[in-house]
Amino acid sequence: MLSHEDNELVTRTGPGTPAGNLLRAYWQPAALVSEMSPERPVKPVRLLGEDLVLYKKDDGGWALVSRFCAHRGVDLSFGRLEDGGLRCLYHGWLYGADGRCLEQPAEPERSRFHEKVRIAAYPCQERNGIVFAYLGGGTPPPFPDYDCFLAPEEYTFAFKGLWECNWLQGVEGGIDPSHVSFLHRFLDEDPRETYGQQFREEVEGTGKTLSSIVGESFRPDIDVETDVHGLRVFAVRTLSQDLRHVRVTNLVFPNAFVVPFGNDKVFCQWHVPVDDHNHYWYMIFYDFREKTDKETLLRQRMAGVTLPDFRSTRNRDNDWGFDPGEQKSRTYTGMGLDINVHDQWAVESMGPIQDRTVERLGVSDRAVTANRRLLLRSIAAHAAGRPVPGLATDEASAAALRGPLAVDTTAPAGGWQQHWRDQEAKRRAESPWAGVLP
Repeated sequence: MLSHEDNELVTRTGPGTPAGNLLRAYWQPAALVSEMSPERPVKPVRLLGEDLVLYKKDDGGWALVSRFCAHRGVDLSFGRLEDGGLRCLYHGWLYGADGRCLEQPAEPERSRFHEKVRIAAYPCQERNGIVFAYLGGGTPPPFPDYDCFLAPEEYTFAFKGLWECNWLQGVEGGIDPSHVSFLHRFLDEDPRETYGQQFREEVEGTGKTLSSIVGESFRPDIDVETDVHGLRVFAVRTLSQDLRHVRVTNLVFPNAFVVPFGNDKVFCQWHVPVDDHNHYWYMIFYDFREKTDKETLLRQRMAGVTLPDFRSTRNRDNDWGFDPGEQKSRTYTGMGLDINVHDQWAVESMGPIQDRTVERLGVSDRAVTANRRLLLRSIAAHAAGRPVPGLATDEASAAALRGPLAVDTTAPAGGWQQHWRDQEAKRRAESPWAGVLP
């Protein structure tokens, strides 16, 4: 459990807060490229408690500026894209991508008043379908050499979703390896093509599905080790005297994780505060073997959300679609076949901000407790100007942030520690895009 003071410290991320300052030191997802209309690529964005506007620049890049005009507070998300910037509809003030006011057409012709006016502006970079923004001060850090950023576009797929709870609940759900034995268990191994079907596909060499394996072996050996990107989490399940199921996931500090999704598929997922009571998860899915079927993946994901907010159609308003009949015979949760909804229910049902002063954690929560210790230490370190995990300071340190390695495999009981690394090296060497990997 955490003290009330520490729980406040790790969950509050608005401007000027210690945790907010830490998150702002990293590149954060701001929007999907696909949600930006080609006809009018201007979108209001609320990110880390700040109201902003994202728009496409004339040179093809992206700009992120304050949502409200410095003149009279008018909403710039309705502004006109013209003359190299975003023009306010009220009195024609024009703002550049750096937030400087370029024109005030109603002021006297020789007025230099515009030179004194500037609104907030943040650098942006596009990576594999997501527009990332840097909300910290000074020079932005270089992007790490993570697989999700290096993978060729045709082997990736990006998406997002709104969860109505604090960001940390989403992160802690993703790095918890024991919950898959229960939350994502399927009583009826439905073969239909849905998101998360990998849980219902056979794990090579076992004759069993992943759902069956984790359901039968619900007490995995869990270990956590530190790495430059954050944490690596091992969940090892006994299949027989000689065989183990090994699942390796990662915390990508401070607010992302990398998870295996079948034999050759992996995804990196960020949990980014909208404010302290809501956040978006952003995902870059990548395949080491085959080009992604973006059309099918998009159809699967869009079937479960409403636009423009990407809110799940299964949500608190309808009890996440809970069906007691389904719970008896088909899924452990009774909340459909989409494993993302299962995760959503788990973290949203805790409330907008989980009260960690009353929880009781056990040995199976090692990854969660390790992350909290790391987060508290890092908040203090960042405030003191000391290094923090996963933050590149130059090109050399960015190149050291690679992978992270995420594997779901079977291995001999006596040598699983080396076997999974050999399997991962083989997968990466045989990948069609092996040439771009460090």
